Amino acid sequence: MKYVGIALLFILTSWTAQANFRTVQNEAFKRGEKLTYRIHYGFVDAAIATIEVANENKKFSDRNTYHIVGIGKSKGTFDFFFKIRDRYETYIDETALIPWFFGRRVDEGGFKIAQDYIFHHQQNKVNVGNNKMVDIWQNTQDMLSGFYLARTMDLSNAKEGQLFSVPTIVDGEMYNLQIKFKGRETIKCDWGRIKCLKFVPVLQKGRVFKREEDMIVWMSDDKNHIPIRAKADILFGSLKMDLIDYRGIANPFLFQ
Repeated sequence: MKYVGIALLFILTSWTAQANFRTVQNEAFKRGEKLTYRIHYGFVDAAIATIEVANENKKFSDRNTYHIVGIGKSKGTFDFFFKIRDRYETYIDETALIPWFFGRRVDEGGFKIAQDYIFHHQQNKVNVGNNKMVDIWQNTQDMLSGFYLARTMDLSNAKEGQLFSVPTIVDGEMYNLQIKFKGRETIKCDWGRIKCLKFVPVLQKGRVFKREEDMIVWMSDDKNHIPIRAKADILFGSLKMDLIDYRGIANPFLFQ
């Protein structure tokens, strides 16, 4: 899917490239990485989700970017009763790991969302559509780019209970999204046993989750920091997500 907003980014003035941006060291992912997840709703095999770093490099005012696309699609009987067709897309700066464009297309059981965000980090603003500009914090992330920024964090000396924060814009509002480190755990997956870092996102009550700590994520305890499994208790049941396929990862998994 092509967005009009993407075209606008290619004609940003040249001073964009001259602005002072941070440099984030990234050993966690590279172009060509593709992760595939199976999602269960209760006991039902409900959906497949993929998230991919496209093997391309589009430049925004001479700055290299990663093009990341996440797709979710319901399957089988679940698709008949509750059809899901979701697509998330972001272009993030290769050096600063901040987004320049974010696109969101959600269709879940007839509930639809369409968002295109164009970021102007030099002014700490984002165009959320209809020429509406929203003030943002420095190095603000979107819903997808924030996940990839989190993967680059140095967690080697993380202490249980430690909080990690990512400034993020969600539905036109700013949040200081946080994840809490809950320790290390070895879990069994399709390829064997793997050491993981265990996190609890600190989430908003009343939107999807019952309580703030109703979601747990197990992330590989290696340079990749790839989510291996996630479990969540939501208002109308429970979800489980497992990695079932991977390719093009930056570093080998350390299976036992």
